[in-house]
Amino acid sequence: MLDILPQLIVSGILIGGVYGLLSIGLTLIFGVLRIVNFAQGEFIMLAMFGAFWLNLLFGIDPYLSILIVAPAIYVLGLLTERIVVRPILHAPHAMQIFATFAVSVILQNLALTLWGPDYRSVQASYSTTSFVVGQVSIAATSLYAFLTALAMAALLVAFLNFTREGRALRAMVQNRYAASLMGIDTERLNRVAFGVGVACAAVAGCILTPIYYTFPGAGVDLIITAFVVVVLGGLGSVTGAVVGGLIIGITQTLTGFFISVELKDLIALGLFLLILLVRPQGLFGRVGMEEVGTK
Repeated sequence: MLDILPQLIVSGILIGGVYGLLSIGLTLIFGVLRIVNFAQGEFIMLAMFGAFWLNLLFGIDPYLSILIVAPAIYVLGLLTERIVVRPILHAPHAMQIFATFAVSVILQNLALTLWGPDYRSVQASYSTTSFVVGQVSIAATSLYAFLTALAMAALLVAFLNFTREGRALRAMVQNRYAASLMGIDTERLNRVAFGVGVACAAVAGCILTPIYYTFPGAGVDLIITAFVVVVLGGLGSVTGAVVGGLIIGITQTLTGFFISVELKDLIALGLFLLILLVRPQGLFGRVGMEEVGTK
């Protein structure tokens, strides 16, 4: 067991990094707009289909497809924000939940109509490649996904800290009314935040294509884990999303090996509930983007 433990921890960290990327866009949208986007999983699913079809029809690698899929999903996010999110921005939370859930159902059924319920997969040239470091074997697909997730997290933090729009977003979260008095176009930045949030989901979808099956319900399975990670790390915290993803990834991997694969989600949810009982605001609290950017 001691020999296999480093392998399990490394595997948990790698998948946890991907979980963090799944959650970053979700927590960004909530941090700025204060809306929980229940359609985030379907944006991931659409990105997976985009990467799949680009690979099948044109032979484009899923990682290179990010350059095409992410901008397309970003534009779709802008349209969603304009048509669905903006009219309900100040509506009761129940209406916001129903609206984004409706978008989720629409996108899932649209994918089901267009592409059917079949499971599809992408076999990249590195799908069977692995690297051995000591006694630890690392699958190339997992390593590349983890590195991409870290790069995206770093880019997002850099965007929030070192760009004018990023600093404006953080000012909006601190005090939206004061930010508007200072000349910040809050409506435009709402669109930017929502678009960037779903673009992060698109990147996650592309890097998951060589690892997971692509099908219309893929987003449902992934978004449940993303919600757990977001709430565990703290709603609105990018750092919390990354740390929460690592915790859930390691917990699931260790549980699946030492206890039971069927119980790995149950144990992860139990840990999630335990932390919330001790710290209801999550590990990093309900922080604003100003605090996130400096962590």
